Amino acid sequence: MSTPHWPDAASVELEDWGAGSNTLAGAPRASGKILSQNPDGSSECGLWSCTPGTRKVTFAADEFCHFLSGHGSYVHDNGEQIPVEAGTLVFFPAGWTGISIITQTLTKAFMCR
Repeated sequence: MSTPHWPDAASVELEDWGAGSNTLAGAPRASGKILSQNPDGSSECGLWSCTPGTRKVTFAADEFCHFLSGHGSYVHDNGEQIPVEAGTLVFFPAGWTGISIITQTLTKAFMCR
């Protein structure tokens, strides 16, 4: 396949990525699937999903996100609030730090570089 594509994101089987060590409240559990990755690891894209809870998050690389389902918000350390739901697009620059508050299982497509 020269151009990877998935006609229906809901049909992609996600892998259990487990509970993070950065949980602040609840019991959020992530799952996902890397769909494509450069051989040198310089960029990747995939799907990510997480159950409700609150986590401390830091984006190590630039990440563009298209949220597909669920509800939640991201709150930057400076207090800026970013509500997310199906259809929301967010670009998190490398080094963005704050908390993720997921109120309904959240699923996103992402691209990191």
